[in-house]
Amino acid sequence: MADATIIDGRALAGKVKDDLTRRVTALQRQGKNVRLDAVLVGGDQGARMYANNQAKACGAVGIEYVLHELPDTSSESDIIATVDMLNESKVVTAIMVHMPLPDGVDAYEIQARISSDKDVEGVNPANIGNIVFGKRSLVPCTALAVMEMIESTGIELQGARAVCVGASTIVGKPVAVLLMQAEATVTSTNAHTKNQELLTREADILVTAAGVPNLITAEFVKHGAVVIDVGINRVKGKDGKKRTVGDVDFEGVQGIAGFVSPVPGGVGPMTVAMMLRNTVQAAE
Repeated sequence: MADATIIDGRALAGKVKDDLTRRVTALQRQGKNVRLDAVLVGGDQGARMYANNQAKACGAVGIEYVLHELPDTSSESDIIATVDMLNESKVVTAIMVHMPLPDGVDAYEIQARISSDKDVEGVNPANIGNIVFGKRSLVPCTALAVMEMIESTGIELQGARAVCVGASTIVGKPVAVLLMQAEATVTSTNAHTKNQELLTREADILVTAAGVPNLITAEFVKHGAVVIDVGINRVKGKDGKKRTVGDVDFEGVQGIAGFVSPVPGGVGPMTVAMMLRNTVQAAE
Protein backbone atom coordinates (compact mmCIF):
# COMPACT_ATOMS: atom_id res chain seq x y z
CA MET A 1 0.00 0.00 0.00
CA ALA A 2 1.28 3.50 -0.89
CA ASP A 3 2.27 5.92 1.83
CA ALA A 4 -0.31 8.44 3.00
CA THR A 5 -0.58 11.82 1.31
CA ILE A 6 1.00 14.46 3.55
CA ILE A 7 -1.27 17.41 4.32
CA ASP A 8 1.16 20.29 3.88
CA GLY A 9 0.11 22.99 6.35
CA ARG A 10 2.67 25.47 5.02
CA ALA A 11 1.38 25.19 1.45
CA LEU A 12 -2.26 25.52 2.53
CA ALA A 13 -1.36 28.50 4.74
CA GLY A 14 0.39 30.14 1.78
CA LYS A 15 -2.81 30.00 -0.27
CA VAL A 16 -4.81 31.49 2.61
CA LYS A 17 -2.29 34.33 3.00
CA ASP A 18 -2.38 35.12 -0.72
CA ASP A 19 -6.15 35.54 -0.47
CA LEU A 20 -5.84 37.64 2.69
CA THR A 21 -3.34 40.00 1.06
CA ARG A 22 -5.92 40.75 -1.63
CA ARG A 23 -8.69 41.26 0.93
CA VAL A 24 -6.57 43.57 3.08
CA THR A 25 -5.67 45.64 0.02
CA ALA A 26 -9.36 45.91 -0.90
CA LEU A 27 -10.24 47.11 2.62
CA GLN A 28 -7.45 49.66 2.61
CA ARG A 29 -8.65 51.04 -0.74
CA GLN A 30 -12.03 51.60 0.92
CA GLY A 31 -10.30 53.54 3.69
CA LYS A 32 -10.86 50.76 6.24
CA ASN A 33 -8.30 49.87 8.88
CA VAL A 34 -7.02 46.30 9.47
CA ARG A 35 -5.16 46.23 12.77
CA LEU A 36 -4.37 43.57 15.36
CA ASP A 37 -3.52 44.72 18.88
CA ALA A 38 -1.88 42.12 21.12
CA VAL A 39 -1.30 42.29 24.87
CA LEU A 40 1.87 40.76 26.33
CA VAL A 41 2.15 40.65 30.12
CA GLY A 42 5.62 39.98 31.55
CA GLY A 43 8.71 38.67 29.84
CA ASP A 44 7.90 35.04 29.01
CA GLN A 45 10.37 34.20 26.23
CA GLY A 46 8.06 31.79 24.45
CA ALA A 47 5.26 34.37 24.34
CA ARG A 48 7.64 37.09 23.20
CA MET A 49 8.96 34.89 20.38
CA TYR A 50 5.39 34.16 19.33
CA ALA A 51 4.61 37.88 19.37
CA ASN A 52 7.61 38.60 17.13
CA ASN A 53 6.57 35.89 14.68
CA GLN A 54 3.01 37.16 14.77
CA ALA A 55 4.17 40.67 13.89
CA LYS A 56 6.03 39.29 10.85
CA ALA A 57 3.03 37.21 9.76
CA CYS A 58 0.74 40.24 9.99
CA GLY A 59 3.18 42.42 8.10
CA ALA A 60 3.42 39.89 5.28
CA VAL A 61 -0.28 40.30 4.42
CA GLY A 62 -0.52 44.02 5.18
CA ILE A 63 -2.10 43.89 8.64
CA GLU A 64 -0.94 46.54 11.12
CA TYR A 65 0.32 44.93 14.35
CA VAL A 66 0.58 46.78 17.66
CA LEU A 67 2.01 45.09 20.77
CA HIS A 68 1.04 46.41 24.21
CA GLU A 69 3.57 45.29 26.80
CA LEU A 70 2.62 45.25 30.48
CA PRO A 71 4.94 44.42 33.41
CA ASP A 72 4.66 41.03 35.11
CA THR A 73 3.53 42.89 38.25
CA SER A 74 0.29 43.84 36.47
CA SER A 75 -2.89 42.94 38.32
CA GLU A 76 -5.98 41.42 36.76
CA SER A 77 -7.66 44.84 36.86
CA ASP A 78 -4.67 46.39 35.05
CA ILE A 79 -4.97 43.89 32.22
CA ILE A 80 -8.75 44.27 32.05
CA ALA A 81 -8.31 48.05 31.79
CA THR A 82 -6.02 47.56 28.78
CA VAL A 83 -8.45 45.15 27.11
CA ASP A 84 -11.35 47.55 27.76
CA MET A 85 -9.38 50.39 26.20
CA LEU A 86 -8.75 48.30 23.09
CA ASN A 87 -12.40 47.22 22.95
CA GLU A 88 -13.49 50.87 22.89
CA SER A 89 -10.92 52.07 20.35
CA LYS A 90 -12.35 52.54 16.85
CA VAL A 91 -8.94 52.09 15.20
CA VAL A 92 -8.44 48.64 16.77
CA THR A 93 -10.20 45.96 14.71
CA ALA A 94 -8.80 42.82 16.39
CA ILE A 95 -7.49 41.88 19.84
CA MET A 96 -5.62 38.97 21.39
CA VAL A 97 -3.91 38.38 24.74
CA HIS A 98 -0.71 36.33 24.85
CA MET A 99 -0.46 33.48 27.34
CA PRO A 100 0.75 32.78 29.96
CA LEU A 101 -0.57 35.44 32.30
CA PRO A 102 0.95 36.14 35.75
CA ASP A 103 0.02 34.01 38.74
CA GLY A 104 -3.24 35.12 40.29
CA VAL A 105 -4.71 36.39 37.00
CA ASP A 106 -7.73 34.45 35.74
CA ALA A 107 -7.18 33.86 32.02
CA TYR A 108 -10.87 33.03 31.56
CA GLU A 109 -11.90 36.44 32.90
CA ILE A 110 -9.43 38.21 30.61
CA GLN A 111 -10.48 36.27 27.52
CA ALA A 112 -14.17 36.76 28.32
CA ARG A 113 -13.52 40.50 28.46
CA ILE A 114 -12.38 40.71 24.82
CA SER A 115 -15.16 42.01 22.58
CA SER A 116 -16.60 39.06 20.65
CA ASP A 117 -16.35 41.10 17.42
CA LYS A 118 -12.61 41.65 17.91
CA ASP A 119 -11.72 38.25 19.43
CA VAL A 120 -9.48 36.84 16.68
CA GLU A 121 -8.40 33.79 18.69
CA GLY A 122 -12.03 32.81 19.26
CA VAL A 123 -11.46 32.45 23.01
CA ASN A 124 -14.35 34.57 24.25
CA PRO A 125 -16.96 32.12 25.66
CA ALA A 126 -19.57 33.72 23.39
CA ASN A 127 -17.57 32.83 20.27
CA ILE A 128 -16.88 29.31 21.51
CA GLY A 129 -20.59 28.86 22.28
CA ASN A 130 -21.64 30.21 18.88
CA ILE A 131 -19.97 27.22 17.22
CA VAL A 132 -22.96 25.15 18.32
CA PHE A 133 -25.15 27.42 16.21
CA GLY A 134 -23.03 26.98 13.10
CA LYS A 135 -21.01 30.21 13.27
CA ARG A 136 -17.63 29.74 11.56
CA SER A 137 -16.12 33.28 11.55
CA LEU A 138 -14.25 33.83 14.83
CA VAL A 139 -13.80 30.18 15.74
CA PRO A 140 -10.74 29.20 17.86
CA CYS A 141 -7.84 29.32 15.39
CA THR A 142 -6.49 25.79 15.90
CA ALA A 143 -9.93 24.20 15.61
CA LEU A 144 -10.57 26.14 12.42
CA ALA A 145 -7.16 25.07 11.07
CA VAL A 146 -8.02 21.42 11.72
CA MET A 147 -11.30 21.71 9.82
CA GLU A 148 -9.65 23.46 6.87
CA MET A 149 -7.05 20.69 6.67
CA ILE A 150 -9.67 17.94 6.82
CA GLU A 151 -11.72 19.65 4.12
CA SER A 152 -8.61 20.02 1.92
CA THR A 153 -8.48 16.22 1.51
CA GLY A 154 -11.86 16.16 -0.22
CA ILE A 155 -13.26 13.55 2.18
CA GLU A 156 -17.04 13.38 2.39
CA LEU A 157 -17.79 14.59 5.93
CA GLN A 158 -21.49 13.76 5.91
CA GLY A 159 -21.82 10.33 7.51
CA ALA A 160 -18.08 9.93 8.12
CA ARG A 161 -17.01 8.48 11.47
CA ALA A 162 -14.75 10.90 13.32
CA VAL A 163 -12.85 10.49 16.58
CA CYS A 164 -11.33 13.42 18.47
CA VAL A 165 -8.66 12.33 20.95
CA GLY A 166 -8.50 15.04 23.63
CA ALA A 167 -11.35 17.31 24.73
CA SER A 168 -9.78 20.70 25.42
CA THR A 169 -11.91 23.83 25.26
CA ILE A 170 -10.03 25.45 22.38
CA VAL A 171 -9.27 22.38 20.23
CA GLY A 172 -10.94 19.07 21.01
CA LYS A 173 -14.44 20.28 21.86
CA PRO A 174 -14.74 22.90 19.09
CA VAL A 175 -13.41 20.45 16.48
CA ALA A 176 -15.95 17.85 17.61
CA VAL A 177 -18.80 20.36 17.31
CA LEU A 178 -17.62 21.58 13.89
CA LEU A 179 -17.53 17.99 12.66
CA MET A 180 -21.03 17.49 14.04
CA GLN A 181 -22.14 20.60 12.13
CA ALA A 182 -20.79 18.91 8.99
CA GLU A 183 -22.99 15.90 9.86
CA ALA A 184 -20.16 13.52 10.68
CA THR A 185 -20.72 10.95 13.42
CA VAL A 186 -18.38 12.11 16.18
CA THR A 187 -16.82 10.47 19.24
CA SER A 188 -14.75 12.48 21.71
CA THR A 189 -12.27 10.65 23.94
CA ASN A 190 -10.22 11.68 26.97
CA ALA A 191 -7.67 10.28 29.40
CA HIS A 192 -10.38 8.16 31.05
CA THR A 193 -11.68 6.54 27.85
CA LYS A 194 -11.34 2.75 27.96
CA ASN A 195 -10.18 0.74 24.95
CA GLN A 196 -9.58 3.93 22.98
CA GLU A 197 -7.93 2.05 20.12
CA LEU A 198 -11.20 0.23 19.39
CA LEU A 199 -12.77 3.60 18.65
CA THR A 200 -9.89 5.11 16.69
CA ARG A 201 -9.58 2.04 14.44
CA GLU A 202 -13.10 2.70 13.18
CA ALA A 203 -12.47 6.39 12.45
CA ASP A 204 -12.52 7.74 8.91
CA ILE A 205 -11.23 10.98 10.44
CA LEU A 206 -8.90 10.93 13.46
CA VAL A 207 -7.92 14.17 15.19
CA THR A 208 -5.50 13.97 18.10
CA ALA A 209 -4.75 16.83 20.48
CA ALA A 210 -3.71 15.01 23.63
CA GLY A 211 -0.14 16.28 24.03
CA VAL A 212 1.32 12.76 24.36
CA PRO A 213 4.24 11.83 22.05
CA ASN A 214 3.61 8.75 19.87
CA LEU A 215 0.22 8.17 21.45
CA ILE A 216 -1.27 7.20 18.08
CA THR A 217 0.58 4.32 16.42
CA ALA A 218 -0.30 2.36 13.28
CA GLU A 219 -2.41 -0.06 15.34
CA PHE A 220 -4.75 2.81 16.26
CA VAL A 221 -5.48 3.88 12.67
CA LYS A 222 -7.95 2.64 10.07
CA HIS A 223 -6.58 2.01 6.56
CA GLY A 224 -7.12 5.11 4.44
CA ALA A 225 -8.12 7.39 7.32
CA VAL A 226 -7.50 11.13 7.49
CA VAL A 227 -5.22 11.76 10.51
CA ILE A 228 -4.74 15.30 11.85
CA ASP A 229 -2.02 15.68 14.49
CA VAL A 230 -2.45 18.76 16.71
CA GLY A 231 0.03 17.61 19.36
CA ILE A 232 3.16 19.68 20.02
CA ASN A 233 5.66 17.85 22.22
CA ARG A 234 9.36 18.50 22.86
CA VAL A 235 11.35 15.27 23.16
CA LYS A 236 15.02 14.30 23.13
CA GLY A 237 16.23 12.56 19.99
CA LYS A 238 18.88 9.84 19.79
CA ASP A 239 21.51 12.57 19.47
CA GLY A 240 20.39 14.11 22.76
CA LYS A 241 18.98 17.20 21.07
CA LYS A 242 15.39 18.25 21.62
CA ARG A 243 12.99 18.16 18.71
CA THR A 244 9.30 18.81 18.18
CA VAL A 245 6.98 15.86 17.56
CA GLY A 246 3.23 15.37 17.57
CA ASP A 247 0.96 12.79 19.14
CA VAL A 248 1.25 10.52 16.09
CA ASP A 249 3.99 8.03 15.24
CA PHE A 250 4.29 9.67 11.84
CA GLU A 251 6.47 7.06 10.11
CA GLY A 252 4.37 4.15 11.32
CA VAL A 253 1.02 5.77 10.57
CA GLN A 254 2.11 7.01 7.14
CA GLY A 255 1.93 3.46 5.81
CA ILE A 256 -1.66 3.01 7.01
CA ALA A 257 -3.47 6.35 6.71
CA GLY A 258 -4.77 7.92 3.51
CA PHE A 259 -3.82 11.43 4.62
CA VAL A 260 -1.70 12.58 7.57
CA SER A 261 -0.52 15.98 8.80
CA PRO A 262 3.12 16.33 9.93
CA VAL A 263 4.53 17.99 13.04
CA PRO A 264 6.04 20.48 12.52
CA GLY A 265 4.66 21.89 9.28
CA GLY A 266 1.03 20.85 9.63
CA VAL A 267 -1.52 22.41 11.96
CA GLY A 268 0.93 25.05 13.26
CA PRO A 269 1.27 27.14 10.09
CA MET A 270 -2.45 26.81 9.40
CA THR A 271 -3.30 28.04 12.91
CA VAL A 272 -1.34 31.23 12.23
CA ALA A 273 -3.12 31.60 8.89
CA MET A 274 -6.51 31.20 10.58
CA MET A 275 -5.58 33.88 13.13
CA LEU A 276 -4.78 36.22 10.24
CA ARG A 277 -8.04 35.30 8.51
CA ASN A 278 -10.03 35.95 11.67
CA THR A 279 -8.27 39.33 11.90
CA VAL A 280 -9.31 40.26 8.37
CA GLN A 281 -12.87 38.98 8.93
CA ALA A 282 -13.13 41.08 12.11
CA ALA A 283 -12.13 44.16 10.08
CA GLU A 284 -14.59 43.31 7.31
